[in-house]
Amino acid sequence: MVLSKQAKKRLADVVQLQPTKNKELQERWGIDSGSEIHQYLESELGEYYYRDDNSLIRATEDAAELVDVAPGVEGSEDNDGIPSIIRVPELHVRVFTVLAGPEDRSQSVVSVLNDVREEFDVDPSVEDVRAALQSLRQKDVVTVVYRTVPTFQLATPRDMVDVEQTQQSDIDDAADVNSTHTDVNTHSEPTANTGDTSQHSTLNTDTDAVQSDTLEQIETEFEDVN
Repeated sequence: MVLSKQAKKRLADVVQLQPTKNKELQERWGIDSGSEIHQYLESELGEYYYRDDNSLIRATEDAAELVDVAPGVEGSEDNDGIPSIIRVPELHVRVFTVLAGPEDRSQSVVSVLNDVREEFDVDPSVEDVRAALQSLRQKDVVTVVYRTVPTFQLATPRDMVDVEQTQQSDIDDAADVNSTHTDVNTHSEPTANTGDTSQHSTLNTDTDAVQSDTLEQIETEFEDVN
């Protein structure tokens, strides 16, 4: 699909604003009705957008690459590459809230995890916190400082970035895009070895938990040393 100059500009809006709604695009594009928005998306941007389970409008990965715009990020051109608005899932918001500021001592993943647990009374995994930090880093609002282990801090004062919470994670989005293909494969698999498969899955889950606990212990020890 070859996009006109206008279509490419509007696709960039979808990438930046996602997850977004018809009304928000109406205001951005000066279009009167939601039905016109739907018609435009289908006719001009059909290959580059989709609606998630909550009927919110999202751009595909190809769309972000085509327009060279970071998803869920606005205003980066006005502040030395640091965005003024980011749209991220709930855990990312919490990580951003507790993470060390640019003038503070940077934190390891485990240190951030402990702060999230204490501040919000939740218990995310080490891997989820690490993924949140890396996602925020890709949006240029977090920097990494390499010590014995990688550590993180905000790239700008907290109040310089407006953080808006989305309804689901980027990982969930990717899963939604391929959900039909996954469901077909799942239903077509034979069930003769269900018992063995369940046992194998349980063993893998237990192993992953042990590895996660071990990694957390190692990072904690390094953090104490440094």
